[in-house]
Amino acid sequence: MSDRPKELTLAEQAPANYECRACGYVYDPAKGDSKSNIEPGTPFEELPQLWKCPVCGVRRSQFVNIGAKDAPSGFQENLTFGLGVNRLTPGQKNLLIFGALALGFLFFMSLYTLS
Repeated sequence: MSDRPKELTLAEQAPANYECRACGYVYDPAKGDSKSNIEPGTPFEELPQLWKCPVCGVRRSQFVNIGAKDAPSGFQENLTFGLGVNRLTPGQKNLLIFGALALGFLFFMSLYTLS
């Protein structure tokens, strides 16, 4: 057995977003909360105790951690592999995969115009 500490992925290291369970508002630390004068870059844990949801007004305890947004899903050391694909966020990977599938389908359907 190894006593080596567990490595965290980039998504696990990135500041997490929190979603209001009452209305679905998502607090994004990168954006902050301009309505309550919360500066961009403020993690959820550092919000004032009296901070409330800017949409529905519920307390902080009604928010749930939904993880990081737009963070690569791998480890830092692996970002240089895979022709740059490892640097893509999950949303960008989905766009690349499904876009390529749609393009392939369109090329396939264009074969019917050859006859």
